[in-house]
Amino acid sequence: MKMHKRLLAAIATVSWATLAGSATAGPQIIESPGGDAVIHIEDDASRFSVLWRGETVVASSPLGLELDGAPAFGTLTLESREDAEVDRDVPLVATKASAARDRYRGATLTFQEADASARRLIIDVRAYDDGIAFRYRIDDAAPVRLRGERTAFTLEGDPSCLVTQRDYGAHELPFERLRVSQLKEDVAYDVPVVCATPSGRTHYAITQAHLQGYTGAMLRREGASLRVHLSAVPDRQGPAYISPAGLTTAWRAVMLADRTGRLIESNLVGNLNPQPEGDFGWVEPGKAAWDWWSGPLEGVTPDLATYRRFIDFAAESGFPYYLIDAGWSWGAGPCCEARPTTDIARAADGIDMPALARYAADKGVGLLLWVHWEHLAPRMDEVLDTYARWGIKGIKVDFMNRDDQEMVDFYQRMAEATAKRRMLLNLHGAYVPAGLQRTYPNFVTQEGVLGAEWNKMDRRITAQHNLMLPYTRMLVGPMDYTPGGFRNATPQSFEVRAAMPQTQTTRGQGLAMYVVYDSPLQMVSDDPEAYRDAEGFEFIRRVSTVWDETRFLSGEPGRDIVLARRSGRDWYVGAMTADEARTARVPLDFLPDGQYRATVWEDGDAPDEVRRSERTVTAGSVLELRQSPAGGAAVILEPAGP
Repeated sequence: MKMHKRLLAAIATVSWATLAGSATAGPQIIESPGGDAVIHIEDDASRFSVLWRGETVVASSPLGLELDGAPAFGTLTLESREDAEVDRDVPLVATKASAARDRYRGATLTFQEADASARRLIIDVRAYDDGIAFRYRIDDAAPVRLRGERTAFTLEGDPSCLVTQRDYGAHELPFERLRVSQLKEDVAYDVPVVCATPSGRTHYAITQAHLQGYTGAMLRREGASLRVHLSAVPDRQGPAYISPAGLTTAWRAVMLADRTGRLIESNLVGNLNPQPEGDFGWVEPGKAAWDWWSGPLEGVTPDLATYRRFIDFAAESGFPYYLIDAGWSWGAGPCCEARPTTDIARAADGIDMPALARYAADKGVGLLLWVHWEHLAPRMDEVLDTYARWGIKGIKVDFMNRDDQEMVDFYQRMAEATAKRRMLLNLHGAYVPAGLQRTYPNFVTQEGVLGAEWNKMDRRITAQHNLMLPYTRMLVGPMDYTPGGFRNATPQSFEVRAAMPQTQTTRGQGLAMYVVYDSPLQMVSDDPEAYRDAEGFEFIRRVSTVWDETRFLSGEPGRDIVLARRSGRDWYVGAMTADEARTARVPLDFLPDGQYRATVWEDGDAPDEVRRSERTVTAGSVLELRQSPAGGAAVILEPAGP
């Protein structure tokens, strides 16, 4: 993917004189290039605060590390400051935009202890116009052990926030709206936590970025603050984190905007991660036929005829992939335990996987394979080399359900190993994204979301839940929600069933998800027969999964959304509503000059009906999109002329 050239406007670094002991040093202020975001760091590294457009967002809050096996840092004074200003366009591969503008002012603040040990603590700080971030470093060859961080966020004015409790590790619980004072002190909350100041002028999300070499974290309420708590390795005694030499923590980040929906456009989390090394032009995003959602919970019984049926469906539909889920490997048994008898380097009896991959390739379809992480971890190179020989194009790895230091390292190893073999990577039972996709664009999507699979098991996948996700979980990276269910019902008529499941939202909402929900590898989840001659399937066949541009147009969390995305010269619009019927008025002023053909799919009279219509529009037009309760609409806008 080619980068639109923006020469580096400024990369300047300025070293300040040593300030230790200076009574006039004062708080260190880092202001974003446009002046919107400001972060203050006290000159003893004890506290920080954040303002956006003059409004306090994070009041004075603690900084610091909790060391294990070493004395706590004593009194710190600022020894030096190095400033940098960066403005560059970063080309992106297979994501929500073709390029990201990485524009910030940063500072490296080095603090030194006043006592004889004279240890140093470094804090890297960045201020973007749409967010701030900071991390800790210890540049030392000696090992570092941490019990945790002292970092906390004291949010101004007891704001209303969208939060989800930390579950057993799969990050699959719904979001709810609570004030900070209503959060339980004995409960951990996941990132991102998405809030609005009492004035409503500032909307923000607290999250983390660039976990590589560190560990994941959660937030717990302590009084008026949300305290960072590090994830520890299960059954490992002692500190939460152990480094063999020195320390670089994850970034603690606050995304900032004037509306929650504007956060969807942000590239902050990706920009805080290293850029990819080498060529990733081979990464092919797209849609995948998938067998598990429509089948039984234990997975599809290994059967060549079934596998070929899904391959044929993918080929006929123009989809580049078919994901073979649990049950294909030798000795697998019912889904989804890591049975000691399973060998994921062998296919089940009667399945010739290399021959099946050739059959698929002849039809222009690549095979993706599901594996349990416990089977992959001890023999990763052997397994992936086997898959490469078979002709497999990617893997879906499941049930990690952890984000501690060891698991963060496992993600890194998987991303590197699959990239080396030019394979796609999709993680389920996964933690919330922190930007690893930026460094390894073959890591195309991940779960860490309460998605459509739960329609097979309970009633939690409501329209209101679906309208929470774009404003919360999706802010920090792609999510494999697995849309495409075509047995659409109303909330009143919906039945929970494991095989051939229903959705309790309309088909119009299901189509809109392919625009609204960010996932470069997007599942088409239902059985092929559900799509035969079905209303709306034309849109799924045509819609892109990666974008040159993303624009939030309107909406409120849990209520509605209208999102526009551009692929080449074409624009796609997705509109979704929760409990109320709604007609969304969509000004098309984002279009370039000229006439466009608008193909519109709107809710019909029944939940599984959509109305298709065409009209000619321009940038001065306003589309009115009819949506039923728990409904939606989808639009393709194509230039009408040459």
